[in-house]
Amino acid sequence: MSTATVTEHAFEAARKAGREPFKVADLNLAEWGRKEIRLAEHEMPGLMALRERYKGQKPLAGARIMGSLHMTIQTAVLIETLDLLGADVRWVSCNIFSTQDHAAAAVVVGRPETGGTPEAPKGIPVFAWKGETLEEYWWCTAEALRWPDGKGPTLIVDDGGDATLFVHKAHEFEKTGRVPEFDPENEPEEWGVVLETLRRELKERPGVWTAIAEGIRGVSEETTTGVHRLYEMQKSGTLLFPAINVNDSVTKSKFDNIYGCRHSLPDGLARATDVMLGGKLAVVCGYGEVGKGCAQALRGQGCRVVITEIDPICALQAAMEGYEVVRLEDVVETADIFITATGNFNIITAEHMARMKDKAIVGNIGHFDNEIDMAGLKKVPGIRRVNIKPQYDEWIFPDGHSVLILAEGRLLNLGCATGHPSFVMSASFTNQVLAQIELHQNAEQIGRNVIMLPKKLDEEVARLHL
Repeated sequence: MSTATVTEHAFEAARKAGREPFKVADLNLAEWGRKEIRLAEHEMPGLMALRERYKGQKPLAGARIMGSLHMTIQTAVLIETLDLLGADVRWVSCNIFSTQDHAAAAVVVGRPETGGTPEAPKGIPVFAWKGETLEEYWWCTAEALRWPDGKGPTLIVDDGGDATLFVHKAHEFEKTGRVPEFDPENEPEEWGVVLETLRRELKERPGVWTAIAEGIRGVSEETTTGVHRLYEMQKSGTLLFPAINVNDSVTKSKFDNIYGCRHSLPDGLARATDVMLGGKLAVVCGYGEVGKGCAQALRGQGCRVVITEIDPICALQAAMEGYEVVRLEDVVETADIFITATGNFNIITAEHMARMKDKAIVGNIGHFDNEIDMAGLKKVPGIRRVNIKPQYDEWIFPDGHSVLILAEGRLLNLGCATGHPSFVMSASFTNQVLAQIELHQNAEQIGRNVIMLPKKLDEEVARLHL
């Protein structure tokens, strides 16, 4: 007589350990989320093809995957694909404004075949809701990195590198025996929250974070900013585990970054501002892949688009496409719309915004919120902030003129709209799944290096979407 082994559900294990099993805004949104997930699956042929290919094989069996990536409908399809392929998954968003609460609820309640309900959910642990504070955001990250049994992930899916950063800094500070003091005059506000979270975690759980860091087999990174962090760590010899650069796969950077932004930038601008774009003078700061998509979108809406760019090759590309390449200083007082897409900090400063025309629109589509100097803006003497609606604020200077800031300087396409559409995200997320399988099966061969997926897999991803 055979005896079946019943695995304890993650939610029950968390409760027994005195932990939060999940934390989302409202489980009653799950039905709405599930309807949109069902439609998204139809638009995500790459992920659905991987589900079919590996049906019954469980290539990720034994993997514990922590994801830090925008908790959207499209990401829900990725999460459930990883789960169906055998992984034990925990998830957070990588931005305080990007979570779609109905998507998070649907993932927690579970796929229909689980029998989960809002009253008795049977899905996957998610710690994310739209409008988190910075303290809540980093609590979510730390919570998702620790399983109910105290162990950490074997793999990370990262977007921007926050989960990877947290693990590396926890390991570093535990080794040195000291968390540095925060310098509010010279360091961003969020870094102070990171340090405080690390200080608390290392005090409450000595030795745990070192063990977590040493148990991670690898990370696959979704975005340009996070990839830059990984290459810096590889160069300095501080990278603790193998990494796969998903961002620079052709079927990611040449599709998600260009065509995704071409779709979602005007969506975010329209939902937030309801301003006519035709005829406006729009400045796109940065002409990388994201900037290219933004420039196309704004030109398509009838904007007069100009480009700022410090890379001479990208600047020449912009000129060859018919855009005027300018210095920000030359247009700061005349432009109507400013979009940052560089991955660098303080591209638009408080001083720039003080000189802008009345009601100029300022938004960012790069990963972090410091491309626009929001910290400096808050420190302008006499400035006032008037919230127009969620993620849309008017900042009024003492002279009476104001600028309109989208998503508090964070990703406007996700903060003010729903981000990239399902089809283009299918290509990116198919790469992510392939990268996770590669890390799970072959991390030792990669070593503490940053690699890319081979060209044949890039071509395969493209074929799945034709």
